[in-house]
Amino acid sequence: MRTLISRRRIATRIRTLARDIEHDYKGRRIHLIGVLKGACIFLSDLVRELDGPVSIDFMAVASYGKGKESSGQVRLLKDLDSSIEGRDIILVEDILDTGLTLDYLCRVLRQRRPNTLKIAVLLDKPSRRQVEGIQADYVGFEIPNEFVVGYGLDFGDMYRNLRDVCVLSAPVEH
Repeated sequence: MRTLISRRRIATRIRTLARDIEHDYKGRRIHLIGVLKGACIFLSDLVRELDGPVSIDFMAVASYGKGKESSGQVRLLKDLDSSIEGRDIILVEDILDTGLTLDYLCRVLRQRRPNTLKIAVLLDKPSRRQVEGIQADYVGFEIPNEFVVGYGLDFGDMYRNLRDVCVLSAPVEH
């Protein structure tokens, strides 16, 4: 493994994203929805940087299984705990890759009539996009087409605890 983005760069960028969000929402209540499991660390650090009224909820989806390639099908594993109708929503995801997961989640969430719906991602990998029109409103880092782990991102449910975002060159069997 090699470090692609250091923990220091991540922390600095998250502070900047939080200021951008605060500017855009100017004291309005924000409801963050984290996509489990990958976004949990990014969401935790982001919410601690936000001043003002913020609430959180979580959704869980599956599209990768144990491999390095998306299955192309997204399944909802955990739904929200409360209604989002009329609320200002920021969907928080670890990585925008093919766009399949975020496209699915945005379609599901828009049916629930939020006031606004924006997307925040730690990582954006535009070279892999399969869904036209899916883009994040808040992006931590644009990255090349490499398989990354750490800071919540996993391979076979491992490596989420790494503090840096690292390129996984060859899968390690566990």
